[in-house]
Amino acid sequence: MTIHAFDLDPVRLSIDASVGHIAGLTVRDGARALTPLHRAPWVGDPQAEFPAGSAPNVRRLSGDFFCAPFGRNDIEDAPAHGWPANSGWDHIDTIGDDGRTTAVFRLIRTVMGATVEKRITLVAGHPFVYQEHNITGGAGAVSAAHHVMVHMQEGGDLTFSPKSRALTPPQALETDPALGRSILAYPGQTTDLTAFPLSGGGEADLTQYPPGERHEDFLTLIEAPGRKLGWSVVSRKAEQDRIIVLKCPHVLPVTMLWMSNGGRDYAPWSGRHTGVLGIEDARASPLGHLDSCGENEFTRAGVATAFELGKQRRTVIRQVIGACAVQSGEGKLVDVSAEKDSLMLHFHGGATRSLNYDPEFLA
Repeated sequence: MTIHAFDLDPVRLSIDASVGHIAGLTVRDGARALTPLHRAPWVGDPQAEFPAGSAPNVRRLSGDFFCAPFGRNDIEDAPAHGWPANSGWDHIDTIGDDGRTTAVFRLIRTVMGATVEKRITLVAGHPFVYQEHNITGGAGAVSAAHHVMVHMQEGGDLTFSPKSRALTPPQALETDPALGRSILAYPGQTTDLTAFPLSGGGEADLTQYPPGERHEDFLTLIEAPGRKLGWSVVSRKAEQDRIIVLKCPHVLPVTMLWMSNGGRDYAPWSGRHTGVLGIEDARASPLGHLDSCGENEFTRAGVATAFELGKQRRTVIRQVIGACAVQSGEGKLVDVSAEKDSLMLHFHGGATRSLNYDPEFLA
């Protein structure tokens, strides 16, 4: 394991280069040090048990990682979520210039013959991590996603940029009650995020987390057309902070939610992986690489699920993660917008808050 650490106030960041995961993230807001991202309880535990064949990304499960492809790897011989989430990255350079620090990594392996480069930038005074992945060369096509994970001690409120609908795949994550439990309807869908159908009848409010007890669930949110900025905000109740994830909807048109709340009883999860929400901005089908590269439920609705590769082609995928403390009088978050040099948080009742931000990064 090789950890690379970077620090530019107000952000401290570490990268586990053995798998390319963000191992740790701290964002200072005034006197508070916020730790927005999750790290699985078994990481670094010498007594942890793993079933035979457990992928490195499960063993080292941390923070955020880049998937290419997303999910099932049924074209190229590689673990689920691809080599970017499961194998080593070389630290190529660290560039410091004009109040910015950019760390450059290159995936040691290739993806469908393509090279993958990771560039992580911190900006002085900005409570954000700016991430860029470049996929160059290769042949065929590949899906891709980020895999941000947030832990909530006592749940939280979820707010998203407008979505056209939410849907679950044909089969639940957990189908054997001796091993785990899922509570959402599979398949199921809704245009109202406050009313997603449950498998046993009734509805779940997806703007509140968790929507139930001891469950493992997965669904996809499709971005509403015409949006320039896609966003997800988790307002954590016990921690009294907000975790902000930003994307360009044209590049990553779906956001997949992984709800991991004690719904898996087998190792290494063992019922102890609770209060975790995965926010997975993607261009992908949840059914895997092969499904992403052909006609599927999403492409029939005009939603792209893969990036075309080519000898002379370079694909750039960008994403932003940030955090801020909850301030008195803010109330419920209702909208997020990018301004000239700031990200504006808008609250019910008209209050706003401005955070230092570079809107050109996702333009």
